[in-house]
Amino acid sequence: MFKLIYKLCGWKVSHFLSDDIKKCVIVVAPHTSNWDFIFGMGAVSVMKLNQRFVIKKEWIRFPLKKLMLSLGALPINRNKKNSIDEKKSSVDAIADLFEEHKELRLVITPEGTRSRVEKWKTGFYYVALKANVPIALAFINYETKCCGIDTIIFPTGDFKKDMKVIMDFYKNIKGKNPQNFSLDVELNK
Repeated sequence: MFKLIYKLCGWKVSHFLSDDIKKCVIVVAPHTSNWDFIFGMGAVSVMKLNQRFVIKKEWIRFPLKKLMLSLGALPINRNKKNSIDEKKSSVDAIADLFEEHKELRLVITPEGTRSRVEKWKTGFYYVALKANVPIALAFINYETKCCGIDTIIFPTGDFKKDMKVIMDFYKNIKGKNPQNFSLDVELNK
């Protein structure tokens, strides 16, 4: 269904993720509309990309369980205790998923909402760094009706330098509601 809507609306995929990359964090931006999910899933279908996304385990229950799992939902228990009986951070819990899966291409929207934000959630960076996997930069560009995964970054640990590369990548991508998209103000200096 997503692929059909995607093609009927005149969208295309301009850049594909290499099949050689079995594990990565896929960052998707801009995220300014509910349509992003439809066109993003259409692009995933065209790319034949086996991707997953993290969701609180509480969301994986009737009546949405089968649908969510079929779309790539990966339930996570953020209350899981570690060996020193403290709550695991979300970054640690998500990074651990890469050890548990032979193949994992994990999609994250760093804006965290469809509304305008001045500060991105940067957990994706620390997940990739901790899991020792690359960050794949995916985009949904409404101006050109193109989606794709264009650039692969291997986090160096130099957060500001790596985030500058990410901010530069997204600065000319247009969301459905461009007024709702902002690069991270602090990191885009």
